[in-house]
Amino acid sequence: MSQPVQVDVAIIGGGLAGLAAARRLDRAGVEWLLVEAADRLGGRVATDVVEGWRLDRGFQVINTAYPRLPALVDLDALDLRYFTPGVLVRRGGTLHRLENPLRDPLAAPQTLASGIGSLADRLKFAALATRCATADPRKLLDAPETTTEEALRRAGLSYRIIEEVLRPFLSGVLADRALDTSSHVLAMVLRSFARGRLGVPAAGMAALPAAVAGPLPYPQLLIGARTLSVSPGQVVTDGGEIHARAIIVATDPATAATLLPTLPRPRMHGLTTYYFGTGEPPISEPTLLIDGDRREIIANTVVVSNAAPEYAPAGRSLIAASVVGVSAPSGASEAVVRTELARMYGAPTDEWDLISIASVPEALPAAPVPQGRLRKPVELGDGLFVAGDHRDSPSIQGALSGGWRAAGAVLAMLGTASAAV
Repeated sequence: MSQPVQVDVAIIGGGLAGLAAARRLDRAGVEWLLVEAADRLGGRVATDVVEGWRLDRGFQVINTAYPRLPALVDLDALDLRYFTPGVLVRRGGTLHRLENPLRDPLAAPQTLASGIGSLADRLKFAALATRCATADPRKLLDAPETTTEEALRRAGLSYRIIEEVLRPFLSGVLADRALDTSSHVLAMVLRSFARGRLGVPAAGMAALPAAVAGPLPYPQLLIGARTLSVSPGQVVTDGGEIHARAIIVATDPATAATLLPTLPRPRMHGLTTYYFGTGEPPISEPTLLIDGDRREIIANTVVVSNAAPEYAPAGRSLIAASVVGVSAPSGASEAVVRTELARMYGAPTDEWDLISIASVPEALPAAPVPQGRLRKPVELGDGLFVAGDHRDSPSIQGALSGGWRAAGAVLAMLGTASAAV
């Protein structure tokens, strides 16, 4: 690209937000060009295939209740492999099962009889999840805002169930062990978990951005071009200049703040996922296991191949273990993780093969109070727009919704009739 290129809209970033924006603009018949610095699309959602193992860049899942998904992908075509609608909790020498009664009504008696928390705790949490699942989302977002931890306490939940179940579970979802995340984010998380199913595509999580990008015309996806600067009406890349009536910056939050200096740079939470391979799986079901012994080392672990056999070579099993935060992997940290996994699964881990360690320093943007209605402005003026989960909720849904919303704002500026919202 040596001569300046002229388009209606330039999109910087080919992650989920940028791809969602491109889909809406393309549907509306607007001329656009997407610029991605990496040699692939997908941003933080990626899958590496190593000697028959499918290793996502950190343990991620698709929730079928995310409202923006149906407008962008055919869930059936993703060929999802589902996890159990509930969790196993290791406390002491016993595994306790907590199922989602809205997804599996037959499991309700077993959940109510579980040894985790008191019966009152389990009933109160079921009431909280049901309220989030059934209430109008606008009403949930109009509620007084506090931290996630405070919201759980105000729901009447005991210290024990918060520390033994909800803190380890939510810390893996939010990458926030302190649970300082806004209660409005919590409400949307509980809503989606109660209403949807969790799964991974048989081909790995990279199948999601591939599906979003599928209908887009390939010549308008400029991959491997690094954006050097953005100013009103102009994008400078290492391959030349792009002139555009509108520019959407849909990169990761740090890059967005560099390209758009007036944009606040959010604090980011990190996650590290250890992938182990073994012959016989330590448990036979596709259920998330969390640590109820308050060790606060492993947030969650799951035998991924119990849900998706395609993630492992024939006759092998893939175990993922997620740790909140990022530190330099070492033999000592691996040994600690193995010890914790042996305790949680109640099975030896010495013979497990360490396949990979996925350290993601900027896995999710922090969402402290106040977040309001979870929709920050996307229009910055002078034809500049920003998109991503740092402008919506910190999730796959937030990235898709943020990109779609930014494209809608561009269409309004251009005076173009929008595609269906």
